[in-house]
Amino acid sequence: MTGRRARTTPTRETTITDIARVAGVSKATVSRVLNAVPTVNEKIAERVREVIAELGYSPSQTARSLSLGVSRTVGVLVPDLGNPMFHQVLNGFNRAAAGDGYHVVVTDSFEDDEREADLAKDLRDRTDAVALFSPRMKRENLLALLPRVSPVAVFNRTTGKNAGSVLIDYNEGIRALAQHLIDLGHRRVAFLSGPAYSRSNWERERGLDAIRAAEPDVEIIDVPCGHSFEDGYSVWPALRDTGATAVLAFNDVVALGLCGRLSEEGVSVPDDISVAGFDDIPFSRYSSPSLTTMASRLAEIGEQIWAVLRAEMTDAPLREPITFSPELVVRGSTVVRGSTKETR
Repeated sequence: MTGRRARTTPTRETTITDIARVAGVSKATVSRVLNAVPTVNEKIAERVREVIAELGYSPSQTARSLSLGVSRTVGVLVPDLGNPMFHQVLNGFNRAAAGDGYHVVVTDSFEDDEREADLAKDLRDRTDAVALFSPRMKRENLLALLPRVSPVAVFNRTTGKNAGSVLIDYNEGIRALAQHLIDLGHRRVAFLSGPAYSRSNWERERGLDAIRAAEPDVEIIDVPCGHSFEDGYSVWPALRDTGATAVLAFNDVVALGLCGRLSEEGVSVPDDISVAGFDDIPFSRYSSPSLTTMASRLAEIGEQIWAVLRAEMTDAPLREPITFSPELVVRGSTVVRGSTKETR
């Protein structure tokens, strides 16, 4: 009596060659069955599937990726993984990608704009598509890179519609934040500027120039700073010399670093000086005092970046830039100037 072949524990990993031999078909036929190619006769395909089950074959994802030309993996290049803002964007991006069956590989450029192009190309060589988060490289270098790493989506840089892009309106956001401080009665405000090569810093500077033109009795003083907790902590001597009664920090991370230093120096926030950040990272709400900031719906932005990148992998890319407008969140770190002590 004929029965089913007994499944035994193999002494080596089962291969497509083994399946082809037992099923009495070619390796090409086995490959087509594994990849669900519909040209194989159904009876033959069923026999191949039975042999696969009996031999306990598990296809190599790497081999399958090479066969199909896809890896179901995308890359993300980030300028600074130490910044919690990017964590939130990545969280939204990763969740959306996972929902579509994709894995995400992340690389940090450590704010080195000269390495970004090589890192992006390396990521693209190992993945199906790449998302560039706030790339720091010059515009001409970015535009030259895009066709070399396509499909690609870009966060916080314009692309001339050569790739999909998702932007935060930093110009509008910084103007709303500055106006908030002006409405509180502050007339000498310091702006702790971020990286000079950052688009988000350029947009903030443009917004503040508009405020200067509209509010001639208000002095907004640029103080070179940076993007990190350490930058905010270290900027205090330069900030103190300005005599500002309020501070616009480049981001929440800088603002929180500054607040830590002010506490050590015995300078009270907001009694002596008001401090505002940007991004609304989780720490901002739970700091003491809680931080006034601009909320940018970062997880939602991450989801949108994925949607744009996914479209780039199809014949219907979304090339019109998508812009998010941040919203003012007033908390305990800013106060009416009339009720504060002036910083000396």
